[in-house]
Order: sequence, then C-alpha cells, then structure tokens
Amino acid sequence: MAQLSDRLSELAARVAELEAERELTLRLAQTDSLTGLVNRGAFTSGLCERLDEARAAGGQVALFVIDLDRFKSLNDSLGHHAGDMLLAELGQRLREDALPGELVARLGGDEFAVISSAPDIAARAERLIQTLGQQHIIYGRTVASGGSVGVAVFPRDASDAVDLQRFADMALYRAKSGGGRRWHCFDSDLRAASEARRTLEAELRRAIPAGEIEPWFQPIIDAMTARMVGVEVLARWRHPEKGLLAPGAFVPMAEELGLIRTIDEAVFEAACATTAPWVADGLIEVVSVNVSPRDLLDPGFSRKLIGRLGKTALPATALTVEITETFLLQDLALARRHIERLAARGVNVALDDFGTGYSNLRALMHLPIQTVKLDRSLIDDVGRDARVSKLVAAMLHAARSLGVRIVAEGVEHESQALFLRSAGCERMQGYFFARPMSADAMEAMLREANGPALPLAVAS
Repeated sequence: MAQLSDRLSELAARVAELEAERELTLRLAQTDSLTGLVNRGAFTSGLCERLDEARAAGGQVALFVIDLDRFKSLNDSLGHHAGDMLLAELGQRLREDALPGELVARLGGDEFAVISSAPDIAARAERLIQTLGQQHIIYGRTVASGGSVGVAVFPRDASDAVDLQRFADMALYRAKSGGGRRWHCFDSDLRAASEARRTLEAELRRAIPAGEIEPWFQPIIDAMTARMVGVEVLARWRHPEKGLLAPGAFVPMAEELGLIRTIDEAVFEAACATTAPWVADGLIEVVSVNVSPRDLLDPGFSRKLIGRLGKTALPATALTVEITETFLLQDLALARRHIERLAARGVNVALDDFGTGYSNLRALMHLPIQTVKLDRSLIDDVGRDARVSKLVAAMLHAARSLGVRIVAEGVEHESQALFLRSAGCERMQGYFFARPMSADAMEAMLREANGPALPLAVAS
C-alpha cells in the first residue's frame, strides 16, 4: 500500500508540474516579450470578454489606442536598441499607471492599448497623455517622445470589438493629424466619415466590374518640335452620382482593400485597346503607364504584363512602364529581373520621380532604363530660382551623358517650358500644354492637329 501511495504522490506531483508548465507556456504565448504586457492576441480575447461582461451588466468599456509621436526619428538617431529600451520603460509606466481592472497591451511596434471601465473618459485620456509625455533617460540622453491617444466607447460608439477598434484607430489618426501629444474621442464627424468611407468601399468594389474606372490621357510633348509624341495613362472613376473622381479619391482605398491590382489591370487593358489605333495611325509613338510598387513586388508581374500586352494590338515598343525609386530600394534584385525581362521584349522602362532620391544615377548606370521623368517638385522653380535651375541643368546633363531620355512632368508655365527646352530636356508634359482628358477628347485633339502636334504657345 505504501508503494502505491508513493506512486500516486509522484503521479500527482508530475501532473502538477505539467499543469504549471502548461500555464507558463500559455502565459508566455499571451505576453509581449519586450514589455511584459499582454500581446495583440490576448488583447483581442480580453476585449471581447470585457464587452460580453459589460453587455450583460449594462456597463460601458472604453478602448484607448496609443501611438508614440516621433518614435521613428528616435530609432533613426539612437538605434533600434534604444527604441526597444524606450518601449520597455513605457510599458512599465503604463502598467504602473493602470487603474484597477484595466488591461494594458502592446499591439506591436510603438502601438499600445488600454481597456478601461473608468467613468471619466476625458480624465483617463489626459492621464495617459501625461504618462506618455514623461521623460526617459536613454544612453544618457533625455528623451520625451510623447504620444497620441484615440478613444472609442462601448456601447455608445460601437456594439462589437471590431468596430470599437476601428473607431478608436480613426480617433487616433485624428489626434495625430492634429499635431500629436493629444487625444481625440470618436465623434459624430468621424462616424459620418466612417459611413461615407464604407459606402465608398462598396461602390468601388462594384465600380471595377461595371467599367466605371477608365483611362484618361495627358499628352507628352516633344520639346524641340512642340508636337505630341505620346500620352500618359491616368485612372479616373466616373462615379454615377459624384461625377469624375481623381485617383486621390479612390487609389489609397483601393490599395488598402487589395483592389489596386485589379484596377491597374482593367485600366491597362482599356488603355491599350484605346491607344493601339493611335499608334498604328502615327498619331503618337509612346503610351506610358504607371505601376504601383505593390504590383511590382509580385515576382510574376513582368510576365503577366507581357502576357496581357500580347492580347492587345499595342506594340511592345510603344509601351513605357513607369516605376518609382521606392521599388528599387525595396528589392533591387527583383527590380532588375522585371526591368530586364520587359526590356528584352521591347517594352521601355521609365524611372519616375527622378531627382527625389539618392540612388537614381546608380540605377541608370546598372539597369536597362531608357527614360527618366524629372519630378514636378524640381520643376516649380526652374527659370526663377538660379540654384534650382543649375541643379536641374546638371541633372539633365548627367542623364543625357548616360544616353537616357528625359521627360519633365508638371510643367505649368511658359518660363518653365522654355528653360527646360534650352537646358536640353527632350520631352515635357503638364497643365501648360493640356490637362488629363478622356479618350474621346484626346483622340479629337490628336486628329484635329492632323498628327502629333501641339504648339508650345498654346496652353489649356
């Protein structure tokens, strides 16, 4: 019997040991390793539980979403380890400052959250702003990054965890856009904006298959002959109620929703079908299309584009694909594969926003890029500011020495056009020549000119 009792005791001890290990593993899985606060997964579960309890008891739950101000500049100046030290110390201060029953979490990066049942929302938010603004000593330096707070309250603002988080994030964005170091509560203005956005999202999803997103065109002018030699393709949304919408009204949303690739493909196919007869009739030589960095990160992008182009009547040699330096910096090896594959099929590649980064000339020396587009930010003061004019002239000379064609975009005044032409810029586009226009208007302008012609002296 004694032997049996000993075995039972050993078994009980082992069970207790395994249970303790399980609890430790579970706790570690729910804990942020840097700050010791609960992580995003545990926060989501905790928020749902708090809402269920408040729903049953008829109470309220406030969600405070926190984002540090200028945290990136701290990382850049002092290094990531210093940033980690700040996050760990801030996590400790938020834990010490927590009211009874509150759940404090690190959501990731420099984002934190507090779930609270505090009756005075404003007082709690102000207290959080004060905590975030306290000074820290990092590597002997005094650091006070500060932070912004967005607040949403259940059930006043939202009836579930998903909307509560979304509304708190909207309030946070409003606080940060106001300069930071402040808090903002979800309100009627933000609710109206949320409902308008939700409606627009649904309309955008419907607009793509309905063909409401269509290509518009802006002419590209030969600087020496003042004749139209090409067009740049731009997307427009012909909304049935709001009228014509520019890309800024829907492209950012399309990127967030993962719809930008579908839009790009639809606009590309429609643009090729429209411009192929213009090229065949000798009205233009070049059709230039923009490609989003997200599309370019797809390893199969160039093959897919070549396949889609092959189904149209537009010659590959007439197509120019515009890429930004951002993509080159993200993945130079992938950029090289795409550019070389396109160039091998006769497709031209243009580097957009030329002059805004640091590695443009290096890219021109090592990649088969045929064209650069001089960024509009450099065009604004040419012909008026001597230093800017000298800089642009030097950039034009450097690009020409590499055998690269230059297109200046954003030309709005005659003085800019005259300076760029005298400095050797080969092609230009901008409001001085013509604004973006529909396919019908573009074709009418081309054919009225009896070929690719548009005098420099004529502006729209």
